[in-house]
Amino acid sequence: MPPTYRLEVVAPDRIAYASDVTSVVVPGVEGYLGVLAHHAPLLAELTVGAIKVATGEGETLHMAIGGGFLEVMPDRTVILADSVERAEEIDVDRAEAARRRAEARLRERPPEVDVERAEVALKRALNRIHVADRHQGE
Repeated sequence: MPPTYRLEVVAPDRIAYASDVTSVVVPGVEGYLGVLAHHAPLLAELTVGAIKVATGEGETLHMAIGGGFLEVMPDRTVILADSVERAEEIDVDRAEAARRRAEARLRERPPEVDVERAEVALKRALNRIHVADRHQGE
């Protein structure tokens, strides 16, 4: 079995995950990156995307993240997330509704709509749907 290390995924309102893992893959702003035990210290900015965690028990977990930071230290790795949902927590109907709202705003483009904000909302909704679909496929 591969060596494990402590992973903590922290959002402003809660600790979403805290346990020993064998690896984590996160969405960095310059692309996805993976962390194994004994990784060199690292600080990276994260973007909207999916987190994939290989647990110490051999399971794979998926989470949707709305951006944040990753800090790899000798004794643990911490993800400070702007927002995070474990795959099983995602309300797919709510995510689909958010996707439809964002698509409508981008299609209609009324003068009061912040296009950049609508694009980010669409990206987050699509990410949540994708992560929930992955979880259901396992």
